[in-house]
Amino acid sequence: MNNPSKFNLKRPHQFFGLGFGLGLAPKAPGTFGTFAALPFIFITMHYPLWLQIVFAVVISVFGIWTCGKTADDLGVHDHPAIVWDEVAGFYITMIGAALSWQSLLVGFLLFRFFDIFKPGPIRLLDKRVHGGFGIMADDILAGIFSLICVQALFKLGYLPL
Repeated sequence: MNNPSKFNLKRPHQFFGLGFGLGLAPKAPGTFGTFAALPFIFITMHYPLWLQIVFAVVISVFGIWTCGKTADDLGVHDHPAIVWDEVAGFYITMIGAALSWQSLLVGFLLFRFFDIFKPGPIRLLDKRVHGGFGIMADDILAGIFSLICVQALFKLGYLPL
């Protein structure tokens, strides 16, 4: 499935679609690609909530284009190396969170759980929606589910504020 000759990080859409190259990890590219969200999380953590939401929409809409174009280049609908969807999903998970190593770890684990196991509507989106939107949609929903869980853990006092 991996055809290295089709990967070209000099092409801007692939640079982003492949998560700055993290999606090229030989094992668990989605897990490694998820880490590419960290700079965005750290940079925007003090922004107002509404601006974090706007940023999430921007990176998600951008992801529809970059993931779709990268998938076309690679000739595979949702190639494992395409990880911008994980970037957007993990970013969404952490919207409005008080950042600590605990919240990042819990958010990361929750997002990876929802992304890997794709319960309920996430699986439906993954199977029925195609193109760049299809690549992004299931991870956006996994991010929303994870966001709800992280916020509930804050409200219940299981994560530090």
